[in-house]
This record gives sequence, C-alpha cells and structure tokens, in this order.
Amino acid sequence: MRLFVSVDLPDALADPLADLQQEFGDAPGLRFTDPEQAHLTLKFLGEVDEKRVPEIEDALETAVDAAGVDPFDATVGGLGVFPSMEYISVVWVGIREGAGREELTRLHEAVERETTALGFDPEDHDFTPHVTLARMNDARSKVRVQQVVREQDPTLGTMRVSQIRLKASELDRDGPTYSTVSRIGL
Repeated sequence: MRLFVSVDLPDALADPLADLQQEFGDAPGLRFTDPEQAHLTLKFLGEVDEKRVPEIEDALETAVDAAGVDPFDATVGGLGVFPSMEYISVVWVGIREGAGREELTRLHEAVERETTALGFDPEDHDFTPHVTLARMNDARSKVRVQQVVREQDPTLGTMRVSQIRLKASELDRDGPTYSTVSRIGL
C-alpha cells in the first residue's frame, strides 16, 4: 500500500480552495487537486507492506509525543510553487508565518526522525508546509501561473490541527483517492 502522513484540511476550507483554483482559469497543462481531499503532507512513505502499519503507527505516536505540540490553529494562505518560478511542477497554498507553521515544522521533524529510524528514506529538501493546488504537466500556462502567484496573496482561513493521519493513496486513471488508515491525536 502507498502511504503518507498528513494533516487534513477541514471540509470548511474545500470551497475556498476550489475558489482559489479558479483564479488560474482553464489553464492548459495544470492538473488540479480535489479540494475535498486536500491535505498537508508531513512525510511521504511510499509503497509499504501492510504488515508494517502497526510499527509505523507506534513511530507516529512517538513522534507526536517528541514534538511536544498541543492542538493548535494554522492559517492557510499565500501562494508558491515548487521547485522554482522558472520551472514549475507544483502550485501550492501555504501556512502563514507564526500561524501554526512552527508547530507543523516540529511535527514534520519528529515524524521524519521516527520514520527514517524505521528505514524510510529521508527527505532531500527543506520542509515547506503547504497544500498542493495543482500539478503542472507542461509549461503552456507558466506565465499565467507566475502572474497569479506574484499578484495574489490569499488567506483561505484557519484550521484547528488536533491530529495527524496515516493515509493510504490509491492511484487510478482519474487521480489518487485517499483513505485514512489511522489517526494520532496531539
């Protein structure tokens, strides 16, 4: 099974997320994510034998304890891209500075420590808390994406973060479908 660790966005932010996606219009080459499945990935684990789920759950509980984070609010806002404005593969909305960003970073670092101790590959880039809006398949809409990212600074709303989730991702031709394997409360 294909697994990752996330903080899910509440249903209340699905419509503002969809509205933000509309700012990009019908940009060719952009593949939008499903606002109903929006989440912030703390760690992508990849293909994992289902028998390993209990040890991963234990590691996530240890990580939450080690992070020392109580439930907190995080403000979703601001736009960005990966890896750069010149070569765009992902368009995202972030977490505002000082509005849950530090807590999410602490959770990520603790999850990273515990999962790499289990043998999962360490991240090869700095952690930027974000929710993916779209993936860019080709550069046809590059100028439009650059314009929206440079000119807009939206705030979608605030969410209460009280748990992290171990999630499964099932891929099919219509895109991924996510299901929650387990929840670990803060």
